[in-house]
Amino acid sequence: MNQESLRCLLCRNARCSSYCPVNTNVPECMKLYREGKLKEAGEILFQNNPFSAITAQVCDWGKFCMGHCILNAKKAPIAWHEIEKEISDFYLFDTHFQKSENNGKTVAIVGAGPSGISLSIWLAQAGYRVTLFDLHEKVGGVVRYGIPDFRLDRKYIDAYQRILEELGVEIRLQTVLGKDIYVSKLLEEYDDVILAVGATLSKPLQIPGQDYPFVLSANAFLDAPENYSLHGKVITIGAGNVAMDACRTAKRMGCDSYVYYRKTFENMPANPHEVEAAKQEGIQFEVFKAPVEVKENGVVFVDCKNEEENGRVVTKLIPGTEQFVPCDYVLTAISQDIDTSLIDVEIKFNQYHYPEVDECNQTSKEHLYVVGDYILGASTVVECIESAKKVYQGIVKDKEVEL
Repeated sequence: MNQESLRCLLCRNARCSSYCPVNTNVPECMKLYREGKLKEAGEILFQNNPFSAITAQVCDWGKFCMGHCILNAKKAPIAWHEIEKEISDFYLFDTHFQKSENNGKTVAIVGAGPSGISLSIWLAQAGYRVTLFDLHEKVGGVVRYGIPDFRLDRKYIDAYQRILEELGVEIRLQTVLGKDIYVSKLLEEYDDVILAVGATLSKPLQIPGQDYPFVLSANAFLDAPENYSLHGKVITIGAGNVAMDACRTAKRMGCDSYVYYRKTFENMPANPHEVEAAKQEGIQFEVFKAPVEVKENGVVFVDCKNEEENGRVVTKLIPGTEQFVPCDYVLTAISQDIDTSLIDVEIKFNQYHYPEVDECNQTSKEHLYVVGDYILGASTVVECIESAKKVYQGIVKDKEVEL
């Protein structure tokens, strides 16, 4: 037993649960863990969040559960994620599932990432006949093709293939939306259609020279790093989780790996423990640096500074501070956009160019739902699971099976 569990106060109004995007019932699972009832605790975790074994490893605990533990007052918060991983590992690898009785309803889910897989599991368990489409050779989406294997063992993702098959989900891989299948056609063939395709378009730097061949998308690089022969000095521009994974992968390829970011460490959107891991591995960080031009063998950066305007802090470029930094490759990781061209039916979009949705993430086109990055923008695994719950409620419409 992890001795951390014995320090937990089993709070009645647990802040760790209320600040968790998927409202994990930490006190109940912790109590069961103490009693040695790992399977019971694992079932609660899995049904609430099928990816609990993964979010326990990649979540930003400081932002969510651990950061809101009441014992932070004593500077001794409970490391719940360690216990969650132990429970979830036990359940994920030792539990087998059976097909549920078919309720006669069909659902097409496009995108086999965290949102798509979670919805496939929940809906199959509720009796829906689910078909899961994905453009890759294997299921997993961003957790397989975005998170490096040094950070997440592929055995976790492989377990979902088995679970989906046991539940009777039909899996159609290497199937491209907008080429092999179309939203309009799926709406004719299925009772409900869910788009869980993620934010697939990398945002460009939007500076002169960004089209040089040595400027690469960090997302594309992480999707298949074996296809790239990086060497020498590699600069990663950006400081989110994608940037951390990219710079650390480049380091493992033997490169001299740097991260350049227009703000400072406190503003980095990446999980703090991932930033710290990058530092420990020898990644060099240059903060308050913004790229303004890519040249034939490097990048021109300018210094930045934070200023307060109308009560908020903004980052501004400092004129006259241009400096040329030579490098062999540039990996861009400044966020991603959704590809709205994938939808060939008429729907409404909001001012941010994302689909307008109701409280269950149904678009203005009846029976068409969007989930994960396609409604949130580039987001975390646990935030994608949270959005998937809303879609599940919208389709099932039965509060007795609320997740």
